[in-house]
Amino acid sequence: MDKKVKKCDLYDRDCIDCGECLFCDYDPLKLCDNCGKCIDYRYEDDAIIKIDRIEIDKK
Repeated sequence: MDKKVKKCDLYDRDCIDCGECLFCDYDPLKLCDNCGKCIDYRYEDDAIIKIDRIEIDKK
């Protein structure tokens, strides 16, 4: 049975479990807490985010 290799969210490579993707873009010493500061606010009431993939856990 082949184990699916997780891809890195930041770089074009397989995941090496470095944890870099868990840190805040604005404060590199802080773990991401989903504050939303990294979302591109272009309009007063709307936020725009780019979704590059959706993963579904198959149990």
